[in-house]
Amino acid sequence: MAKLPGAKPRIGLLGTGPWAARTHAPALAGHQGVEFSGVWGRRPEAAEALAAASGTRAYDDVDALFAASDAVALALPPDVQAPLAVRAAEAGCHVLLDKPVATTVAGAREVAEAVEKAGVASVVFCTLRFAAETARWIEERTAAGGWFLGEAHWLGSLYGPGSTSAYAASPWRREKGGLWDVGPHVLSVYLPVLGDVTAITAVPGPADTHHLVLRHSSGASSTATLTLSAPPEAAEVSLALYGTGGRAELPRWGGAVEAFGTAVDALITAARTGEPHPCDARFGLRLTEILTEAERLAAQSAADKA
Repeated sequence: MAKLPGAKPRIGLLGTGPWAARTHAPALAGHQGVEFSGVWGRRPEAAEALAAASGTRAYDDVDALFAASDAVALALPPDVQAPLAVRAAEAGCHVLLDKPVATTVAGAREVAEAVEKAGVASVVFCTLRFAAETARWIEERTAAGGWFLGEAHWLGSLYGPGSTSAYAASPWRREKGGLWDVGPHVLSVYLPVLGDVTAITAVPGPADTHHLVLRHSSGASSTATLTLSAPPEAAEVSLALYGTGGRAELPRWGGAVEAFGTAVDALITAARTGEPHPCDARFGLRLTEILTEAERLAAQSAADKA
């Protein structure tokens, strides 16, 4: 049974890596409307350190953290996140998930079904849907309509020459690349504005680069080039829409901590009202379905040319 958040909901954190330490923990510790109920991690010493720095306590038993929380935020590799999110939902905890929810359709579906069965609220932290500048832009572009084309380049240099990013050590990012790491960001913009994806073409480029051409339920088409291996000089994040209103370019956005705080608010609202958030576990499942198909098609294209 889903827990009913009180005046100050208790929210725990699963994960102790750079993303958890730089975004989730500061947002939860600084949020005046919640109680940061604790930290659990696969490395107990890291959980102790992060909890001490955040003014909360560490748990070595994840089920004990579930019992002490109304909701949990997860900052874990996707295929570690998914089964723990299922357990959290079964314990009645509302879940604030990271993207992608999982890198298998079966894993993401298990999360969505567990959330629905338990009646808990869920939100997937797709940053652009919660950062004030981009969230407003997406809402306005969706209301405007009339778009026939989208064009996106997300050229990260995580693995470019000279990179010192702490995220470069992430095994799942190394394995899955830009398609799975930054692809959810682009899709989180395209789907509400242009509609669901109805057809996909995908081919591989250099290193982890993927080129996607998408057809949407509105009749519009879109393209996306995604990579984590661009040279630093070529790094770029851009997304533009073209339609009857002319050209509209996605604006720059502020910090992730503030955006995560907004996602926390969205989860609490969904838990209290029972109204699903548009960016929930079911939406996260759809992202995984699209990315899985794109990955399959790109691999097939590469094999055909071999």
